[in-house]
Amino acid sequence: MSASGIIFSNIHDHNIPELTRLRTIASVPFACRYRFIDFTLSNMVNSNIYNINLITHLNYQSLMDHIGSGKDWDLARRSGGIKILPPYITAYASNTNTQFQTRLEALKGVSYSIQKISDEYVVLSDCDVICNVDLNDIIEYHIKTDADITVAVKTMDLTPEQARINCLYESDPEGRITDILSYPTNFCGKADVALNIVVMKTAYLQQVVLDAIAHNYVSMTRDVMSRNLKHANYRIYKYDGYFATITSFAEYYTHSMDLLTNPAARNALFNVKNRPIYTKVRNSVPSHYGQNSNVQNSMIADGCDIQGTVENSILFRGVKVGRNATVKNCILMQDTIIGDGAFLNHVISDKNAVVRDNRMLAGADVQPFYITKGKMI
Repeated sequence: MSASGIIFSNIHDHNIPELTRLRTIASVPFACRYRFIDFTLSNMVNSNIYNINLITHLNYQSLMDHIGSGKDWDLARRSGGIKILPPYITAYASNTNTQFQTRLEALKGVSYSIQKISDEYVVLSDCDVICNVDLNDIIEYHIKTDADITVAVKTMDLTPEQARINCLYESDPEGRITDILSYPTNFCGKADVALNIVVMKTAYLQQVVLDAIAHNYVSMTRDVMSRNLKHANYRIYKYDGYFATITSFAEYYTHSMDLLTNPAARNALFNVKNRPIYTKVRNSVPSHYGQNSNVQNSMIADGCDIQGTVENSILFRGVKVGRNATVKNCILMQDTIIGDGAFLNHVISDKNAVVRDNRMLAGADVQPFYITKGKMI
């Protein structure tokens, strides 16, 4: 059994426009020192998938800087490794500078690369689903059931607000998909929610893409799966571990802060035996804590300089907190500088932000105050 991976780096950029104005959703920082894509890449590498295609479209400079040659994920290889597929590489791609809206449109744009995949199976994944999953289990289930497509799902109780931003699957007792509810507006209750991880045979994917080009299909769920439910063998794989989908700026804050208060979530992501989460290695100096500093219940990356108080916060690499400054319930991204005597509560700062001395900034847990990249306040 051999498998390749396909990752969509720009799908769902619109969910958190505050953080994706200058980057893809794949390269959004998360959990002190990681990016969203680190979880997807690590899941694939830990499952012995070393031939990975990364589909990009817009704002992918920071993504390329982060991945580099792929050596931090053991993907710098003569054969296979990670390939970044830029936009408009075939005649089937859109000829306007507009972002593709669906995964099938993205796949049509890189059909030439898909036709060259030689592995028997392919795993398709978004990069904004935060989880630590063994993809081999999904592939083995896919083979065992002789499925055409296998979709990873998790059973959840949903409010109408949650249901309308998810794709829901109904299935029979054997796991065969019987109906698909794409972003329903009037659903409430328990349902199988898609994790946006899909397994299929490479030959089947190649056939689907060519058929989509011929018939101008744009949606994998509506134009492909829903049309073929009666005669195709589409299955669900039920995943019962931790996962988080980032569908809004508020959810980004909520799931980030959950890592501080929920040990089970941290362990499910970072303490799984033989399944570490890899990221780009930086040889930074250890963080320095001043004589009068006070740090409680926080995640602090390397290279930070803490002279004030930090509580219930996440600090990325190189953050500086000045004397008598207070940082509470905040997420401060790389190289943020907090001046002496400043007070921050429920604040998210992007990279290289500067808060000058004695400034007071506050948001709320449902609407954090956001400081854009490189902004000085």
